[in-house]
Amino acid sequence: MNTYGLIGKNISYSFSRNYFNEKFKKETILNSQYINFDLDSLSQLNQIFNQENKGFNVTIPYKETIIPYLDELDLHAEKISAVNTIQIKNNIKTGFNTDWIGFKNSIVPLLKPYHKKALILGTGGASKAIKYALEQLQIEYKVVSRTQADFTYNDLNESIIKEYLVIINCTPLGTFPNIEQAPQIPYKFITENHLAYDLVYNPEETQFLKNCKVKGAQIKNGLEMLEIQAEEAWKIWNFQ
Repeated sequence: MNTYGLIGKNISYSFSRNYFNEKFKKETILNSQYINFDLDSLSQLNQIFNQENKGFNVTIPYKETIIPYLDELDLHAEKISAVNTIQIKNNIKTGFNTDWIGFKNSIVPLLKPYHKKALILGTGGASKAIKYALEQLQIEYKVVSRTQADFTYNDLNESIIKEYLVIINCTPLGTFPNIEQAPQIPYKFITENHLAYDLVYNPEETQFLKNCKVKGAQIKNGLEMLEIQAEEAWKIWNFQ
Protein backbone atom coordinates (compact mmCIF):
# COMPACT_ATOMS: atom_id res chain seq x y z
CA MET A 1 0.00 0.00 0.00
CA ASN A 2 1.34 3.43 -1.00
CA THR A 3 0.68 5.71 1.96
CA TYR A 4 0.68 9.49 1.78
CA GLY A 5 -0.24 11.75 4.66
CA LEU A 6 -0.75 15.15 6.21
CA ILE A 7 1.40 16.22 9.16
CA GLY A 8 -0.20 18.81 11.40
CA LYS A 9 -2.09 19.42 14.62
CA ASN A 10 -5.88 19.36 15.09
CA ILE A 11 -6.39 18.50 11.42
CA SER A 12 -9.55 16.41 11.46
CA TYR A 13 -11.07 18.82 8.91
CA SER A 14 -8.23 18.01 6.46
CA PHE A 15 -8.73 19.25 2.92
CA SER A 16 -5.81 17.08 1.79
CA ARG A 17 -7.11 13.74 3.07
CA ASN A 18 -10.46 14.13 1.32
CA TYR A 19 -8.90 15.55 -1.83
CA PHE A 20 -6.36 12.79 -2.37
CA ASN A 21 -8.61 9.89 -1.42
CA GLU A 22 -11.19 11.20 -3.91
CA LYS A 23 -8.40 11.54 -6.48
CA PHE A 24 -7.43 7.90 -5.97
CA LYS A 25 -11.03 6.82 -6.60
CA LYS A 26 -11.63 9.04 -9.64
CA GLU A 27 -8.36 8.18 -11.35
CA THR A 28 -8.41 4.50 -10.32
CA ILE A 29 -5.08 4.83 -8.53
CA LEU A 30 -4.79 1.46 -6.81
CA ASN A 31 -3.12 0.48 -3.54
CA SER A 32 -2.90 4.07 -2.34
CA GLN A 33 -4.24 5.84 0.72
CA TYR A 34 -3.92 9.26 2.30
CA ILE A 35 -4.16 9.59 6.07
CA ASN A 36 -3.76 12.25 8.75
CA PHE A 37 -0.79 12.30 11.10
CA ASP A 38 -2.24 14.49 13.84
CA LEU A 39 0.75 15.20 16.07
CA ASP A 40 0.92 16.98 19.41
CA SER A 41 4.62 17.53 18.81
CA LEU A 42 7.25 16.76 16.18
CA SER A 43 8.99 14.34 18.54
CA GLN A 44 6.79 11.66 16.95
CA LEU A 45 8.17 12.35 13.47
CA ASN A 46 10.95 9.78 13.33
CA GLN A 47 8.48 6.98 13.87
CA ILE A 48 6.42 8.21 10.92
CA PHE A 49 9.48 8.73 8.71
CA ASN A 50 10.67 5.19 9.45
CA GLN A 51 7.51 3.71 8.00
CA GLU A 52 7.10 2.95 4.29
CA ASN A 53 5.40 6.22 3.46
CA LYS A 54 5.59 7.78 0.00
CA GLY A 55 5.28 11.45 0.86
CA PHE A 56 3.73 14.05 3.12
CA ASN A 57 2.01 17.38 3.18
CA VAL A 58 2.66 19.69 6.13
CA THR A 59 0.23 22.17 7.63
CA ILE A 60 -0.28 24.36 10.72
CA PRO A 61 1.65 24.62 12.99
CA TYR A 62 4.65 22.75 11.59
CA LYS A 63 5.50 24.35 8.22
CA GLU A 64 8.56 26.06 9.69
CA THR A 65 9.52 23.91 12.66
CA ILE A 66 9.68 20.71 10.60
CA ILE A 67 12.66 21.95 8.58
CA PRO A 68 15.40 20.70 10.98
CA TYR A 69 13.97 17.16 10.65
CA LEU A 70 14.60 17.11 6.90
CA ASP A 71 17.74 16.26 4.95
CA GLU A 72 17.38 18.79 2.15
CA LEU A 73 15.27 21.71 0.95
CA ASP A 74 14.55 22.58 -2.64
CA LEU A 75 15.44 26.10 -3.80
CA HIS A 76 11.97 27.59 -3.30
CA ALA A 77 11.41 26.08 0.16
CA GLU A 78 14.83 27.31 1.23
CA LYS A 79 14.04 30.87 0.14
CA ILE A 80 10.58 30.79 1.72
CA SER A 81 11.78 29.07 4.94
CA ALA A 82 8.57 27.04 5.11
CA VAL A 83 7.68 23.55 3.88
CA ASN A 84 4.30 22.11 2.93
CA THR A 85 5.43 19.03 0.97
CA ILE A 86 7.98 16.31 1.79
CA GLN A 87 9.36 13.86 -0.71
CA ILE A 88 11.07 10.69 0.53
CA LYS A 89 13.37 9.22 -2.11
CA ASN A 90 16.27 6.84 -1.44
CA ASN A 91 15.74 7.55 2.27
CA ILE A 92 16.39 11.26 1.67
CA LYS A 93 13.70 13.56 3.08
CA THR A 94 13.44 16.70 0.93
CA GLY A 95 11.22 19.65 1.76
CA PHE A 96 9.33 21.58 -0.91
CA ASN A 97 6.86 24.44 -0.90
CA THR A 98 3.96 24.29 -3.36
CA ASP A 99 1.81 26.87 -1.54
CA TRP A 100 3.42 29.71 -3.45
CA ILE A 101 2.62 28.05 -6.80
CA GLY A 102 -0.99 27.49 -5.77
CA PHE A 103 -1.39 31.11 -4.73
CA LYS A 104 0.43 32.56 -7.75
CA ASN A 105 -1.46 30.53 -10.35
CA SER A 106 -4.84 31.19 -8.73
CA ILE A 107 -4.47 34.96 -8.37
CA VAL A 108 -2.85 35.79 -11.72
CA PRO A 109 -6.12 35.64 -13.74
CA LEU A 110 -7.67 38.20 -11.36
CA LEU A 111 -4.92 40.80 -11.41
CA LYS A 112 -5.47 44.12 -13.13
CA PRO A 113 -2.75 46.58 -14.23
CA TYR A 114 -3.44 48.75 -11.16
CA HIS A 115 -2.88 45.87 -8.72
CA LYS A 116 0.68 46.95 -7.94
CA LYS A 117 0.71 46.79 -4.12
CA ALA A 118 -0.59 44.26 -1.59
CA LEU A 119 -1.27 44.03 2.11
CA ILE A 120 -0.59 40.64 3.70
CA LEU A 121 -2.62 40.08 6.84
CA GLY A 122 -0.74 37.76 9.20
CA THR A 123 2.83 36.58 9.72
CA GLY A 124 2.61 32.77 9.88
CA GLY A 125 4.16 30.12 7.65
CA ALA A 126 1.50 30.60 4.98
CA SER A 127 2.30 34.30 4.67
CA LYS A 128 5.90 33.46 3.78
CA ALA A 129 4.77 31.61 0.66
CA ILE A 130 2.50 34.53 -0.26
CA LYS A 131 5.41 36.97 0.04
CA TYR A 132 7.51 34.79 -2.24
CA ALA A 133 4.75 34.55 -4.86
CA LEU A 134 4.19 38.31 -4.82
CA GLU A 135 7.91 38.84 -5.36
CA GLN A 136 7.73 36.60 -8.43
CA LEU A 137 4.80 38.70 -9.66
CA GLN A 138 6.70 41.93 -8.91
CA ILE A 139 3.94 43.15 -6.61
CA GLU A 140 5.12 45.27 -3.69
CA TYR A 141 3.76 44.24 -0.31
CA LYS A 142 3.54 45.22 3.31
CA VAL A 143 2.71 42.89 6.21
CA VAL A 144 0.01 43.70 8.75
CA SER A 145 -0.09 42.15 12.21
CA ARG A 146 -1.12 42.97 15.75
CA THR A 147 2.49 43.52 16.81
CA GLN A 148 5.70 43.28 14.77
CA ALA A 149 5.12 44.04 11.10
CA ASP A 150 5.21 46.88 8.58
CA PHE A 151 1.81 48.01 9.86
CA THR A 152 -0.34 47.13 12.82
CA TYR A 153 -4.10 46.91 12.30
CA ASN A 154 -4.43 50.22 14.15
CA ASP A 155 -2.14 51.87 11.59
CA LEU A 156 -4.46 51.12 8.68
CA ASN A 157 -6.24 54.22 7.40
CA GLU A 158 -7.91 55.45 4.24
CA SER A 159 -4.63 56.41 2.60
CA ILE A 160 -3.04 52.98 3.13
CA ILE A 161 -6.12 51.00 2.09
CA LYS A 162 -6.50 53.03 -1.11
CA GLU A 163 -2.81 52.60 -1.95
CA TYR A 164 -2.76 48.82 -1.45
CA LEU A 165 -5.42 47.42 -3.77
CA VAL A 166 -4.69 43.73 -3.12
CA ILE A 167 -5.47 42.49 0.40
CA ILE A 168 -4.64 38.90 1.34
CA ASN A 169 -5.85 37.26 4.55
CA CYS A 170 -3.25 34.76 5.76
CA THR A 171 -4.75 34.47 9.24
CA PRO A 172 -7.16 31.70 10.28
CA LEU A 173 -9.80 34.28 11.26
CA GLY A 174 -13.20 33.36 9.87
CA THR A 175 -12.51 29.64 9.55
CA PHE A 176 -15.41 27.32 10.39
CA PRO A 177 -16.84 27.17 13.03
CA ASN A 178 -15.85 30.74 14.00
CA ILE A 179 -17.32 32.16 10.82
CA GLU A 180 -18.28 35.55 12.30
CA GLN A 181 -14.63 36.53 12.82
CA ALA A 182 -12.66 38.70 10.39
CA PRO A 183 -9.43 40.71 10.39
CA GLN A 184 -10.01 44.17 11.84
CA ILE A 185 -9.26 46.39 8.87
CA PRO A 186 -11.21 49.55 7.92
CA TYR A 187 -13.54 47.95 5.37
CA LYS A 188 -15.31 51.26 4.75
CA PHE A 189 -12.35 52.29 2.57
CA ILE A 190 -12.49 49.20 0.32
CA THR A 191 -13.44 50.02 -3.28
CA GLU A 192 -14.40 48.24 -6.49
CA ASN A 193 -10.73 48.38 -7.50
CA HIS A 194 -9.70 46.14 -4.62
CA LEU A 195 -8.97 42.43 -4.89
CA ALA A 196 -9.56 40.57 -1.62
CA TYR A 197 -8.06 37.09 -1.33
CA ASP A 198 -8.64 34.80 1.67
CA LEU A 199 -6.55 31.67 2.18
CA VAL A 200 -9.47 30.31 4.21
CA TYR A 201 -11.83 28.14 2.11
CA ASN A 202 -14.32 26.95 4.74
CA PRO A 203 -16.74 28.71 4.66
CA GLU A 204 -16.67 29.41 0.94
CA GLU A 205 -17.29 33.11 1.60
CA THR A 206 -15.70 34.29 4.85
CA GLN A 207 -16.74 37.38 6.75
CA PHE A 208 -13.60 39.08 5.42
CA LEU A 209 -14.68 38.37 1.84
CA LYS A 210 -18.28 39.39 2.55
CA ASN A 211 -17.13 42.69 4.02
CA CYS A 212 -15.04 43.41 0.93
CA LYS A 213 -17.66 42.16 -1.55
CA VAL A 214 -20.32 44.52 -0.22
CA LYS A 215 -17.97 47.41 -1.07
CA GLY A 216 -17.65 46.16 -4.67
CA ALA A 217 -14.29 44.41 -4.40
CA GLN A 218 -13.40 41.30 -6.38
CA ILE A 219 -13.04 38.33 -4.02
CA LYS A 220 -11.37 34.92 -4.05
CA ASN A 221 -11.10 32.16 -1.44
CA GLY A 222 -8.28 29.67 -0.95
CA LEU A 223 -9.82 26.53 -2.44
CA GLU A 224 -8.21 26.72 -5.88
CA MET A 225 -4.87 27.51 -4.27
CA LEU A 226 -5.19 24.31 -2.22
CA GLU A 227 -6.12 22.24 -5.25
CA ILE A 228 -3.19 23.55 -7.30
CA GLN A 229 -0.66 23.04 -4.48
CA ALA A 230 -1.99 19.49 -3.95
CA GLU A 231 -1.48 18.61 -7.62
CA GLU A 232 2.02 20.08 -7.51
CA ALA A 233 2.76 17.91 -4.46
CA TRP A 234 1.50 14.83 -6.37
CA LYS A 235 3.93 15.61 -9.20
CA ILE A 236 6.81 15.90 -6.73
CA TRP A 237 5.98 12.56 -5.08
CA ASN A 238 5.53 10.61 -8.29
CA PHE A 239 7.32 12.28 -11.17
CA GLN A 240 10.31 14.15 -9.74
